[in-house]
Amino acid sequence: MRLRNCHNFHDFRSMAKQRLPRPIFNYIDGAADDEVTYRRNRAAFDDCDLVPNVLRGVTNVDMSVTVMGQKLAMPAYCSPTALQRLFHHQGERAVAAAAAKYGTMFGVSSLGTVSLEEARQISKGPQVYQFYFHKDRGLNREMMARAKQAGVEVMMLTVDSITGGNRERDKRTGFAIPFKLNLAGIAQFAVKPSWAINYYMHERFRLPQLEGHVDMGGGAMSISRYFTEMLDPSMSWGDVAEMVQHWGGQFCLKGIMSVEDARRAVEIGCTGIVLSNHGGRQLDGSRTAFDQLAEIVHAVGDRIDVMMDGGVQRGTHVLKALSLGAKAVGLGRYYLFPLAAAGQAGVERALELMHIEIERGMKLMGCTSVNELTRRNLRFRQ
Repeated sequence: MRLRNCHNFHDFRSMAKQRLPRPIFNYIDGAADDEVTYRRNRAAFDDCDLVPNVLRGVTNVDMSVTVMGQKLAMPAYCSPTALQRLFHHQGERAVAAAAAKYGTMFGVSSLGTVSLEEARQISKGPQVYQFYFHKDRGLNREMMARAKQAGVEVMMLTVDSITGGNRERDKRTGFAIPFKLNLAGIAQFAVKPSWAINYYMHERFRLPQLEGHVDMGGGAMSISRYFTEMLDPSMSWGDVAEMVQHWGGQFCLKGIMSVEDARRAVEIGCTGIVLSNHGGRQLDGSRTAFDQLAEIVHAVGDRIDVMMDGGVQRGTHVLKALSLGAKAVGLGRYYLFPLAAAGQAGVERALELMHIEIERGMKLMGCTSVNELTRRNLRFRQ
């Protein structure tokens, strides 16, 4: 399959599956337990119908939005994700460049494989730093100071990962970072030698945000031990409130799913929340972000910027979320598969298609701007 023949999420997924060794493909594609929430994330959009208006004289479409003080040229952004250079040697460099080209937001993770400083140099557009809450409070403060020094505008704290989800696909192959594959996993790498050649021909795999804490050579700590030993399961609202005050700027919580938690986020001074179940990778059986969106927007949407991610594969999915009051929509696997398939060119192709689909959908809905999308444009199936 060639990139020019990729027209949707499923095409990108197929192309990535052809290129990647199965353990790495399953790391992207897999989720927790029986993967019920993963499947439901996508299916939730099918239970909602769009109701278009016609004869509205739609010539030009303005799909720009402002979220957490950041102006985006399109209402979909690249959510920060871990280990991107494992999928393609360009990693976050490709995502930063593609996001800059399409004027949208992207993020670098604490488990990112390119430094947030380098990513900031590639893209001067909106950038978030996604981080986890560590037992070492000094490390938390150090990470925030580093992000501010690099010119990052938005701090995004992931709050649904105090322990890792039960990802059984990874267990079956022995997938881990550093690599500790079983025989089944090793065999899958053997049949995809081009990935290994590409991987070892480029610079050493690193986690620049955590150097000195997680060693990819296998000495200090593996990724699984990072989650179980370095992250603090006792993280509380008081801890986060202190971080919000210390940061003193745009602060977002990723992983909010209840109205009660959304209200608490407002109370402690957060400026944004992302409704998310971590792509179905944490608590299987969790409700979908799209299904929770209406009640949370109703409760706090006039006091905080509400975003969502999970299962977004089409421009019409974005329009449905915006109609319910989301300020912007995060993309995850939607850009990770094209990254794995073709690097920067793949991510650009994916964002190009999303831009085209959103613009086309808005014209067919009779809307010239995002502000015209409302709940009157939706009906839910019973």
